[in-house]
Amino acid sequence: MSATRPIPVPTPVSEPFWEGCQRGEFLLQHCRSCDAKQFYPRSVCSACGASDLAWRAASGEGQIVTYTVVRRAIMEAFAERVPYVVAIVRLAEGPQLMSHVIDCDPDTVRIGAAVRLDFERLGEDASLPVFRLA
Repeated sequence: MSATRPIPVPTPVSEPFWEGCQRGEFLLQHCRSCDAKQFYPRSVCSACGASDLAWRAASGEGQIVTYTVVRRAIMEAFAERVPYVVAIVRLAEGPQLMSHVIDCDPDTVRIGAAVRLDFERLGEDASLPVFRLA
């Protein structure tokens, strides 16, 4: 029997984000006061402190800022996936996030490479944002 991967636990602040992932949308928070875009979900704008935030879908385009290739899983749930790529991706809208780059030869991944958003289903109740080389 294989180990279960960790599943995100939504909070009241992050719930719209995770619901968007379930629909295949990566939602960013946009500040209505200063027009800043942010990720991860917060209750206030990280740029100006305003609480007037709206959710908007990201384009799904991004670029690898840095990455590492995991060759030894530290959790049993990831053992079947090694080697796999974990990257910091800068979205076209500006915010950055850490995610997996999937379905690629890890030796072909490079800093600056263009990536495209996708989603990985984790059972019925969760989907994680992942990226593929563009």
